[in-house]
Amino acid sequence: MLPTPIVAHEYMLTKLWCPAPPRYTCHTAARLLTCTREPAVRAERRKVSLRREAKAYVAGLTTVLLWSTVASAFKLTLRYLDYAQLLLYGAITSLLILGLILVVRGRFVDVFRASPNEYARSLAFGILNPFLYYLVLFKAYELLPAQVAQPLNYTWALTLAVLSIPLLKQRLAATDIFAGVICYAGVVIISTDGRFSSLGGLSPVGIALALGSTVIWALYWIYNTRDRRDPVVVLFTNFAFGLPFILIYCALFSSLRVEHAAGLLGAAYVGVVEMGFAFVLWLVALRLTDSVARIGNLIFLSPFISLLFIRAFLNEEIRRSTVLGLVLIVAGLITQQSSARRRRVAK
Repeated sequence: MLPTPIVAHEYMLTKLWCPAPPRYTCHTAARLLTCTREPAVRAERRKVSLRREAKAYVAGLTTVLLWSTVASAFKLTLRYLDYAQLLLYGAITSLLILGLILVVRGRFVDVFRASPNEYARSLAFGILNPFLYYLVLFKAYELLPAQVAQPLNYTWALTLAVLSIPLLKQRLAATDIFAGVICYAGVVIISTDGRFSSLGGLSPVGIALALGSTVIWALYWIYNTRDRRDPVVVLFTNFAFGLPFILIYCALFSSLRVEHAAGLLGAAYVGVVEMGFAFVLWLVALRLTDSVARIGNLIFLSPFISLLFIRAFLNEEIRRSTVLGLVLIVAGLITQQSSARRRRVAK
C-alpha cells in the first residue's frame, strides 16, 4: 500500500490529466480508468518517487553523521560526569525529546492505549534499554579509548545473527560463519593492538563490557521487533519504564549532583542525538525510501566518519590496528548482510 501522501498526490494528478469527460483509449473493463494522458501521470509519479528518494538519502546521511559524533560525545561528557550520571541525564533528555515528537505528531495519547501485556513488555525492554545497555556501554567507554569501544560495540549486528540461531531457530549458513570469522578477527586485532600475545595495554573489563553491550542490544532488538505499536511510542514507553531503575542506580552508586554545566550539556546532546532524534530521523529515511537495503548500507559509513571525529575532538592518535580491525569488522558485517539478503530473495 502506498503511503497516504503519495496516494493523495496521484489522485490529484489523475484529476488534472483526466478532465471530465475523459477520452479513454482502453477497450476492456479492466483498463476503463486509464486515460490518454497516462504516460504523463507515470512520469510525474517517477518525479515524486525520485524526490522521496532524495529526501530519504538526506535523512539517512544526516542520521549517519549524527551517530558518528556520539563516540566523541560520550568521551567528552565522561570527563565531567561518571557513566551513571551520563545515563541518567541523557535518558531524561531523550524521554523529553521523544515525548515532544509524539505530541507534535499527535500520537502521545497512544502511550496510554497499550494493553497490560504491552506495558509488561515495555517494563522488560526498559530494563534492557536504556538501563542495562547504556550502563554497560558507557562504562566501557569510561575504561577504553573511543576508537576501541566504538568498533567493538559495532559488532552487535553479528551478535544479532548469532543469537537468532537459538532464539529464532534460524539456520547458520557457511557465509555467516565466514563473516563471523572476518568480523571477530577485526575484534581481536583492535583489542590486542595487533599484539596477539597481550591486550595492548587495554582494560580487559572494558573490552568485555563493550562486547557484552552487543549481546544486550541484540536481545533487545530480537524481542522488541515483535511489538506492533508505533516505534516512537514503544521507545518512549520503554524509556519511561527504564528511567526509575536508572535513577535508583545513580542515587545508590553515584551521585545526582552534577558539578559542571558542561556535563549536563554533553548528556543532553547524547540524549537528543544517540537516544532520541537520530532514531526518529532514521525511521523517516526508511519510510521514504524505495530501497531499505540501499539506505541501510549508509550505516557502514558511520564508524569511519566516527574515527575522524575522535581524532579531531579527542585528539586520540588513531592506531593502524584500529583501522585494520574496523575494515575487517565492516567487511564481515557486509558479507553477513549480503548473505541474509540473498536467502530472503531465494525464499
